[in-house]
Amino acid sequence: MKILLIEDDLILGESVKEYLELNDIEVVWIYDDRQFKDVLKFNQFDVMVIDLMLRYNKGEDIIEWIRDNNINTPILVLTAKNSIESKEECFNKGADDYLVKPFEPKELLLRLKALSKRKKIEQLIKIGDILVDLDNKIIKKQNEEIKISKTAWKILYLLISRRGEIVDTETILNYVWGDKAVGDEIVRAYIKELRKILPPDSIQTYKGRGYRLV
Repeated sequence: MKILLIEDDLILGESVKEYLELNDIEVVWIYDDRQFKDVLKFNQFDVMVIDLMLRYNKGEDIIEWIRDNNINTPILVLTAKNSIESKEECFNKGADDYLVKPFEPKELLLRLKALSKRKKIEQLIKIGDILVDLDNKIIKKQNEEIKISKTAWKILYLLISRRGEIVDTETILNYVWGDKAVGDEIVRAYIKELRKILPPDSIQTYKGRGYRLV
């Protein structure tokens, strides 16, 4: 699972990030909430965790912007606001869950796992004669399991989650490698790995732009 955490409390943000990473969840944490649009432009997430009382934006406005831009990723509000009016506003703007501070880290983890399952993506995907089981991370052809690298799996998951769309190379680089300094050629290498196991022409190349899973 990969989540976005928008939280300007440095101590809380660091502790949440460390706890979730210990539970095998990848966390992209931004404490300067002005960065959220750029981060969303080049990344895909399974869940977003958003504080309401931020330094530069209201969390409610960020939720509204996300939904107005047709981003359907589940949103969990993490806030000290505990009024029913605040909860009503957030749910009306498109939030999926609401957790009041202080909270038990285990409860946050359980809620994130539940929300990640709400993503509108089928868990059994057919690509020609290939069956991809997203839940169990298994690829099969005629009941024979096919092995690929962890990195190739991440790219395949991203392409499946945006199937039919052109996924630009920069988005792939940010989703898989984050801040690591790698170039376009590494993406081409893993696309080549995927093409070896997928039916011909399943992944289309758009020169200078990116790739599309058909």
